[in-house]
Amino acid sequence: MIRVFQPADAGQVMEIWLAGNADVHPFVDPAYWRSHAEEVRGQLSEAEVLVCEEAGVLLGFVGVQGDFVAGIFVQREARGKGIGKRLLDAVKATHPSLTLSVYRKNRRAAAFYAREGFVVVSESIDPETGEAEQTRRWGG
Repeated sequence: MIRVFQPADAGQVMEIWLAGNADVHPFVDPAYWRSHAEEVRGQLSEAEVLVCEEAGVLLGFVGVQGDFVAGIFVQREARGKGIGKRLLDAVKATHPSLTLSVYRKNRRAAAFYAREGFVVVSESIDPETGEAEQTRRWGG
């Protein structure tokens, strides 16, 4: 079930966020993600966050700020089962256009976003990590 984030979800969401970043961004020092965890936790209440919950367990979430997809994260065991697509489809249903950033080395995510209709509009270097990233846009 896709539903709106509740404050009680914060612990599970942050676990998914930290583990997910470490898993899919092995080229970034895990200390970078840990150093930003409290900042991200604080932004949860300010962003539009949807979660995918099954049997009381959060399997993934998407965070959106305005029309910017800040991230889609799915538990490792639940990846490849359509949860990311379901979360993204829920966001697309309420936003006529979306943008996001994805690290070029995160090939699986880049391929997912391409399949979902996101086109590359620019490339740059993330000043905090030194990694190449793409800005992608979907919709009008």
